[in-house]
Amino acid sequence: MAPVRHTHRPARPRMVEATFLPGLGRFLADELRERLPGVRPRPVPDRDDALRFPYAGPLSRLRSLRTAVAVFTVLGFGVARPASLLHGDHLRRIAAAVRDGADGADPARSFRIEAAGRDSMAFRHLAVELARVTGLAFDPHGGDLVLRFRRSPAAATGWDVLVRASTRPLSARRWRVADYPGAANATIAAAMARALPLRSGDRVLNLMCGSGTLLVERLLAGPARAAVGVDADESALAACRANLDAAGVRADLVHADAAAPDLLPRRRFEVILADPPWGTRHGDHAANEALYGAMLRTARRLAAPGARFAVLTHEVRLMERLLPRHERHWHAEEVHRAFQKGHHPRIYVLGAVPPSDDHAGERR
Repeated sequence: MAPVRHTHRPARPRMVEATFLPGLGRFLADELRERLPGVRPRPVPDRDDALRFPYAGPLSRLRSLRTAVAVFTVLGFGVARPASLLHGDHLRRIAAAVRDGADGADPARSFRIEAAGRDSMAFRHLAVELARVTGLAFDPHGGDLVLRFRRSPAAATGWDVLVRASTRPLSARRWRVADYPGAANATIAAAMARALPLRSGDRVLNLMCGSGTLLVERLLAGPARAAVGVDADESALAACRANLDAAGVRADLVHADAAAPDLLPRRRFEVILADPPWGTRHGDHAANEALYGAMLRTARRLAAPGARFAVLTHEVRLMERLLPRHERHWHAEEVHRAFQKGHHPRIYVLGAVPPSDDHAGERR
C-alpha cells in the first residue's frame, strides 16, 4: 500500500487592522512592508488612524510592531444587527479570535466591549455568551482584551468585530519600567528612529534624554557604534538607566546641562535626538526660546559631517522662528506632524550644513 502523503495547507489569511497615531501612517506602512514581505497595507475607509491588510502568519510577529498603537483581527459578518452574532457559526468565529488574541506574552484573563450602544441588551447577551465559551471574565471597564463592534466600512450592510491581538496596546512598552512626567510617546519615538538613517556605525546622542524613550527606541531599531544620553536631572537619568536595562540596550549617561559649552569635548555624533520641554509639564514658553537656541548650537557643535538631528516638540512657532536663524548650521529636511491626546507635536528632521557653508556662524 502506498504511504499516505499529507499535504501542508497554508494558513488562511486573516484580515488585520493596525492602528497608529494620525500623521504616522507612512512609518507604519514602511515598517509593515519591511517586516512582513508581501504585505500591502491599505487605508481603512473614513479612518485616518488605521491600515488594513490580509495576513497569514502568526500574531506574535504583529505584536512586535513598533510604530503601531495596536493590532486587531477583523471579522466581517453579513448581519443586520449585533444580536444576530449570537447565532450560527458567528459566535464560534469570534471566540476563536478572542482565544488567539488572549494567547500572548501576557495571557488575558478578561475582556471588554467597545461599541456604540454597548450597554444594550444585545451586547450584554453577547458578553455573557463570550464569557461562557472563552472562559474569560467580562469586565466592561478594565478588561484585558478589547473587542470592538462597528458597522462595516467596507460593505453596505454588515458588522465588523475587531479583536485586539494583545492584552496591552503595542504602544505600552515592556521596557518602560520607570515612568517620568512628560515622557515621549513610544510610537512617535519609533517613528523618529525610522525617519533617520539606521546605520550600525553611527554614534547616537540624545540631548535632554529624560527617561530615555528616544534613546531606547533608536537602539532597539538597530545597533549603533556608541550611544550617549545627557540630562541635567539625576532622577531622569535614573529612570533612563532603568529603562535601558529593561530594554536590553546600553548607552553612556552623562549628568550635565545640554547647553554646557564643555559638554562631551572631542566627541562627534552622526545621529542626534532631542525631546526638549514643550512648556507644559516641563519648562515654560518664555524660557524655551533660550533653551531651544542653546540646544541647536550644542547639537551643531557635536555633529559629525552629514549628521542628522531629530527634534520632537510642540513648540512649533518657536521652532519655525528659530530655524531661519540657524540656517547656516541646520536645514530642515522633513517635518512630520503627529496627533496625540490633544497635542499636535512635530518631528523635525534637520541635516547639518556642510562645513564649507558654515563659516559665517549663526545669524543673530
